[in-house]
Amino acid sequence: MAQVLAITPVKNSIETTLETAKAIKASSVPVVHKIFNDFSTPETKAALDKHAPEIGYELIHLEEVTDTPSPNYKLVLQMAQKEALEKGLSLLVVESDVTVEKDSIEKMLDFYQKNEKVGLIGAITVGYDKKVNFPYLKFKDVKDNIIDTKRSLSFCCTLFSKEFLEEYDFMSLDDAKDWYDTFISKKAVELGYKNYVLMNVPVLHKPHGSRPWKQLKYKNPLKYYFLKFWKGLDKI
Repeated sequence: MAQVLAITPVKNSIETTLETAKAIKASSVPVVHKIFNDFSTPETKAALDKHAPEIGYELIHLEEVTDTPSPNYKLVLQMAQKEALEKGLSLLVVESDVTVEKDSIEKMLDFYQKNEKVGLIGAITVGYDKKVNFPYLKFKDVKDNIIDTKRSLSFCCTLFSKEFLEEYDFMSLDDAKDWYDTFISKKAVELGYKNYVLMNVPVLHKPHGSRPWKQLKYKNPLKYYFLKFWKGLDKI
């Protein structure tokens, strides 16, 4: 019986997405994994269809649900919250540039079950060198295994407690935003929940693999900031 609903929003990046899906499938606890294809290329769509039976994820093509162009993160969160509540499960977001370890999800669920008033639980992100990387560089020098934080959590690999999902309705999320990491992190704290980052649960993060255009920040910063500010991409 599944212990958590895991979701992965996808916009192309098929290679990292399949790595993400295979790692979730290999988890030490049973997981319902649902991939939301957010208007990817026909090639990506075909590859996701092809590998779904083999790997075992469920697949939603958002083009069959909405006419709104990507990013549709708000819609994904709303659909996932509804399903998680119906199934009586907590919700885990694992983005398509993240690879979990076999016991990552089990450790996150174990921490959740042993603590009270949990809002969000984030797994620390690391690179191939095992060192803390983006977006958790702010915690890179922390020596504690557990961080109780009021700072924003990233949704790279983050668990939402059932209690928080029951109290805060994602239908009220702001339409003007593209991403909700900061807002939802703050909302959980505002409602009296505690947010944690587990430094002893590292997951591999290939930064911006789920949003390849953001690689421009390092390769062509002028173009990156043009897209971010003039084109209004990446609103948080």
